Amino acid sequence: MKKHLTLLLILSSAVITWAQPGNLSQQAQNQASQIEEKMIEWRHDLHQNPELSNREFNTARKIEKHLKSLGIEVQTGVAKTGVIGILKGGQPGPVIGLRADMDALPVTERVEIPWASQVTASYNGIESGVMHACGHDTHVAILMATAEVLNKMKKDLKGTVKFVFQPAEEGAPPGEEGGAQLMVKEGVLHHPDVDVMIGLHINASTPVGQIKYKSGGTMAAADRWVMKIKGKQSHGSRPWTSVDPIVTAAQIINGMQTVISRNAELTKEAAVLTVGLIRGGIRNNIIPEEVEMIGTIRTLDVDMQDKLHEDFRRVAINIGESMGATVELEITKQVPVTYNDPELTSTLVPFISDAIGAENVVIRKAMTGAEDFSYFANEVPSFFFFVGGCPKGTDPNEAAPHHTPDFYVDDAGMITGLQSMLAATLGYMYQE
Repeated sequence: MKKHLTLLLILSSAVITWAQPGNLSQQAQNQASQIEEKMIEWRHDLHQNPELSNREFNTARKIEKHLKSLGIEVQTGVAKTGVIGILKGGQPGPVIGLRADMDALPVTERVEIPWASQVTASYNGIESGVMHACGHDTHVAILMATAEVLNKMKKDLKGTVKFVFQPAEEGAPPGEEGGAQLMVKEGVLHHPDVDVMIGLHINASTPVGQIKYKSGGTMAAADRWVMKIKGKQSHGSRPWTSVDPIVTAAQIINGMQTVISRNAELTKEAAVLTVGLIRGGIRNNIIPEEVEMIGTIRTLDVDMQDKLHEDFRRVAINIGESMGATVELEITKQVPVTYNDPELTSTLVPFISDAIGAENVVIRKAMTGAEDFSYFANEVPSFFFFVGGCPKGTDPNEAAPHHTPDFYVDDAGMITGLQSMLAATLGYMYQE
């Protein structure tokens, strides 16, 4: 009897020891290595079959099938094509949201890889290739792998993990709602209520094996502007009888540069004002009546954001009037500043450092790219970080930018994203 009791105590002690955070973390890291090859295969499939914002139907089905195969509770059709997985641990604890965005971009791929995209689609009435030119394919694959690893240690999890596969991060098509904003509106942060959100983004100019982060404001607010310049149409041979909106547009584009170079307090924070589309005219010998321009504004400070809007409007309208044209400018605030909660950041970074090595965890400066993860961060404490995708032995400064045909991130960087997600999740669950 005594021998049996002693054996029972030893076994009980072993179970308790196994469930400790350090052992769980090590178990997770071992599982991450085992699933890496499968994760890369998922990424290649997603990359070959990209879908535009709010049209991620097949992507959603693949995610749904995977989560259901694990026995995870699944919700579909969230914010149009979003998928939510809910994994309830064996012990009570916090609810942690983990997010991956799903959509691709209207970009024709030029990267020579066996799994390059050949998909085409119509976007804004223009035929284009479709490409995961921002790495969302890696995000989905990493979160699918995270779900599989955490599900294997379900009984030892202290709390609940909500896997948020989000559509339309790049923005919903005109006239539609979408993205993180719609997810929040539809209650994704409730039932159960999410305590914290964690998200990541692959980065083409960060070396494989590293992650980068910044406490506080880490990515810019993004605003969309649409300008209509109305002039007077005439024959191209008689410009003096016209009010030329094309020439007016050119003058406004030149004048816009002073909004940033002479009106924005750039020692405070960075700011960007960009034209992304200009459209006007129908043939060579007609001066058109109207020109449309569309672009983006990026700011990291709310006061600077409001001032930049005012300065831009003043410059554009006054230049138009000086040319005899009428200028209509509509500015829409689309995405807020992405904010990393300082307390949460200081809590999670040491866990990630333990998992991938402190030398691979780097503080970065704020960037003028935008992320609609900010809508989650506006509601609950959040942490958003960047994962290296630049191949070893190559110069990060020469990496093709995101949203371009030559964008490329190495499969080898994904394991760091998976390890970091696991470490942050388990660390938060078991923090002292």
